[in-house]
Amino acid sequence: MTTDQAELVALLDELLEAERAGARVTLESARAAVDAPTAALLMAIHRDEARWCAMLLRHIKAAGRTPSTKVGAFYGKAMAIADLGERIVFLNRGQGWVVRKLRDMLANVQDDSLRADLTEMLRSHEDNIALANKAVGQGA
Repeated sequence: MTTDQAELVALLDELLEAERAGARVTLESARAAVDAPTAALLMAIHRDEARWCAMLLRHIKAAGRTPSTKVGAFYGKAMAIADLGERIVFLNRGQGWVVRKLRDMLANVQDDSLRADLTEMLRSHEDNIALANKAVGQGA
Protein backbone atom coordinates (compact mmCIF):
# COMPACT_ATOMS: atom_id res chain seq x y z
CA MET A 1 0.00 0.00 0.00
CA THR A 2 1.42 3.36 -0.98
CA THR A 3 1.58 6.32 1.38
CA ASP A 4 -1.14 8.00 -0.66
CA GLN A 5 -3.33 4.93 -0.33
CA ALA A 6 -2.60 4.72 3.41
CA GLU A 7 -3.56 8.38 3.77
CA LEU A 8 -6.75 7.80 1.78
CA VAL A 9 -7.71 4.84 3.96
CA ALA A 10 -7.05 6.96 7.07
CA LEU A 11 -9.45 9.59 5.69
CA LEU A 12 -12.03 6.91 4.93
CA ASP A 13 -11.70 5.62 8.50
CA GLU A 14 -12.17 9.15 9.84
CA LEU A 15 -15.32 9.51 7.74
CA LEU A 16 -16.51 6.08 8.89
CA GLU A 17 -16.19 7.08 12.54
CA ALA A 18 -18.09 10.31 11.85
CA GLU A 19 -20.82 8.51 9.91
CA ARG A 20 -21.16 5.94 12.67
CA ALA A 21 -21.62 8.78 15.17
CA GLY A 22 -24.18 10.44 12.90
CA ALA A 23 -26.09 7.18 12.51
CA ARG A 24 -26.35 6.76 16.27
CA VAL A 25 -27.32 10.39 16.85
CA THR A 26 -30.06 10.31 14.22
CA LEU A 27 -31.47 6.98 15.39
CA GLU A 28 -31.62 8.02 19.03
CA SER A 29 -32.94 11.46 18.13
CA ALA A 30 -35.66 9.98 15.91
CA ARG A 31 -36.79 7.84 18.82
CA ALA A 32 -36.97 10.96 21.01
CA ALA A 33 -38.82 13.10 18.47
CA VAL A 34 -42.34 14.06 19.54
CA ASP A 35 -43.67 14.80 16.08
CA ALA A 36 -43.87 12.43 13.13
CA PRO A 37 -42.28 14.71 10.50
CA THR A 38 -39.14 15.24 12.61
CA ALA A 39 -38.91 11.54 13.42
CA ALA A 40 -39.30 10.67 9.72
CA LEU A 41 -36.61 13.16 8.71
CA LEU A 42 -34.18 11.82 11.30
CA MET A 43 -34.86 8.21 10.27
CA ALA A 44 -34.24 9.11 6.61
CA ILE A 45 -30.92 10.71 7.56
CA HIS A 46 -30.15 7.68 9.75
CA ARG A 47 -30.67 5.34 6.78
CA ASP A 48 -28.28 7.47 4.71
CA GLU A 49 -25.67 7.47 7.47
CA ALA A 50 -25.91 3.68 7.77
CA ARG A 51 -25.63 3.37 3.98
CA TRP A 52 -22.45 5.45 3.97
CA CYS A 53 -20.99 3.42 6.83
CA ALA A 54 -21.48 0.26 4.76
CA MET A 55 -19.94 1.88 1.67
CA LEU A 56 -16.91 3.12 3.60
CA LEU A 57 -16.45 -0.28 5.24
CA ARG A 58 -16.53 -1.93 1.82
CA HIS A 59 -13.87 0.38 0.36
CA ILE A 60 -11.59 0.12 3.38
CA LYS A 61 -11.77 -3.69 3.26
CA ALA A 62 -11.19 -3.63 -0.52
CA ALA A 63 -7.95 -1.74 0.19
CA GLY A 64 -6.88 -4.65 2.38
CA ARG A 65 -7.26 -2.74 5.64
CA THR A 66 -9.24 -3.38 8.80
CA PRO A 67 -11.83 -0.63 9.34
CA SER A 68 -11.94 1.34 12.56
CA THR A 69 -14.58 0.23 15.05
CA LYS A 70 -14.71 3.60 16.82
CA VAL A 71 -17.64 5.99 17.03
CA GLY A 72 -16.63 9.59 16.46
CA ALA A 73 -16.58 12.08 19.35
CA PHE A 74 -19.41 13.90 17.58
CA TYR A 75 -21.84 11.40 19.09
CA GLY A 76 -21.21 12.44 22.69
CA LYS A 77 -21.22 16.13 21.84
CA ALA A 78 -24.51 15.87 19.95
CA MET A 79 -26.27 13.76 22.55
CA ALA A 80 -25.29 16.25 25.26
CA ILE A 81 -27.64 18.73 23.56
CA ALA A 82 -31.03 18.15 25.16
CA ASP A 83 -33.13 20.33 22.85
CA LEU A 84 -33.88 18.32 19.71
CA GLY A 85 -34.02 21.38 17.44
CA GLU A 86 -30.61 22.52 18.67
CA ARG A 87 -29.31 18.98 18.24
CA ILE A 88 -30.48 18.97 14.61
CA VAL A 89 -28.66 22.27 14.05
CA PHE A 90 -25.53 20.68 15.55
CA LEU A 91 -26.08 17.58 13.42
CA ASN A 92 -26.05 19.81 10.37
CA ARG A 93 -22.72 21.28 11.43
CA GLY A 94 -21.38 17.73 11.51
CA GLN A 95 -22.90 17.04 8.10
CA GLY A 96 -21.21 20.21 6.87
CA TRP A 97 -17.86 18.94 8.16
CA VAL A 98 -18.35 15.76 6.13
CA VAL A 99 -19.22 17.83 3.04
CA ARG A 100 -16.02 19.88 3.40
CA LYS A 101 -13.93 16.75 3.98
CA LEU A 102 -15.39 15.06 0.90
CA ARG A 103 -14.87 18.12 -1.31
CA ASP A 104 -11.25 18.35 -0.17
CA MET A 105 -10.45 14.71 -0.84
CA LEU A 106 -12.40 13.99 -4.04
CA ALA A 107 -9.84 15.56 -6.37
CA ASN A 108 -7.20 13.13 -5.09
CA VAL A 109 -9.27 9.95 -5.39
CA GLN A 110 -8.04 7.93 -8.37
CA ASP A 111 -10.35 4.91 -8.06
CA ASP A 112 -13.45 5.52 -10.20
CA SER A 113 -15.75 3.41 -8.02
CA LEU A 114 -14.66 5.12 -4.82
CA ARG A 115 -14.88 8.57 -6.41
CA ALA A 116 -18.44 7.81 -7.61
CA ASP A 117 -19.47 6.59 -4.15
CA LEU A 118 -17.92 9.59 -2.39
CA THR A 119 -19.56 11.97 -4.87
CA GLU A 120 -22.94 10.39 -4.15
CA MET A 121 -22.22 10.61 -0.41
CA LEU A 122 -21.43 14.32 -0.84
CA ARG A 123 -24.69 14.95 -2.71
CA SER A 124 -26.65 13.02 -0.09
CA HIS A 125 -25.15 15.06 2.74
CA GLU A 126 -25.88 18.31 0.94
CA ASP A 127 -29.49 17.21 0.43
CA ASN A 128 -29.86 16.18 4.08
CA ILE A 129 -28.46 19.51 5.26
CA ALA A 130 -31.07 21.35 3.20
CA LEU A 131 -33.89 19.14 4.52
CA ALA A 132 -32.80 19.52 8.13
CA ASN A 133 -32.40 23.30 7.75
CA LYS A 134 -35.94 23.47 6.42
CA ALA A 135 -37.21 21.36 9.32
CA VAL A 136 -35.68 23.69 11.92
CA GLY A 137 -36.69 26.85 10.05
CA GLN A 138 -33.25 27.90 8.84
CA GLY A 139 -34.05 27.82 5.12
CA ALA A 140 -31.84 26.06 2.62
